[in-house]
Amino acid sequence: MVLDKLAHARESVDIATSNLKDMQVERGGRFDSVLALFSELNARGVALRLLHAELPSRPFRASFEKRRRLTGGGLQLKICPRVHFKSVVVDGAWAYFGSANFTGAGLGAKADGRRNFELGVCTEDFETIDRISALFEAVWSGAECATCKLRRVCPDPIGEEAPRSLVRLGHARRLRVGRRAVS
Repeated sequence: MVLDKLAHARESVDIATSNLKDMQVERGGRFDSVLALFSELNARGVALRLLHAELPSRPFRASFEKRRRLTGGGLQLKICPRVHFKSVVVDGAWAYFGSANFTGAGLGAKADGRRNFELGVCTEDFETIDRISALFEAVWSGAECATCKLRRVCPDPIGEEAPRSLVRLGHARRLRVGRRAVS
């Protein structure tokens, strides 16, 4: 269902996944890289954004490099090591969210007996889609980066690091006067 909705996107596709592989999808009776589908979508004017947690697989990177339309900005990629949510939002009107990574094993593109056991929800409920989109946008825009504790290990931090304050709120300091602690 997710792949079918992707194939029929008209305006935009936002994907969040922690694991990113070169999934093979059936198209016209043959199997091809999902990146071929992305290239076709982009040729139709569909905006494509993909948020992921770790370096994509070698086959994904090799397939991506072959597609000038995508490497030229047709597929925007951002990496954030804290991304663990999985979602696909198509045209701001349909969404999947659940446990499946954007991989063949996750989305059922593998043969029976090789698929992961996943759980997810597909919806057209605008309030739910707005919440998913808000999380995606917060990470995509870098709104979460300034105070992120993993910034030092992030391969591509977005935005500036939060300034360090000389004042530490929430930590009481106790002074010792004689044998009694005074706050």
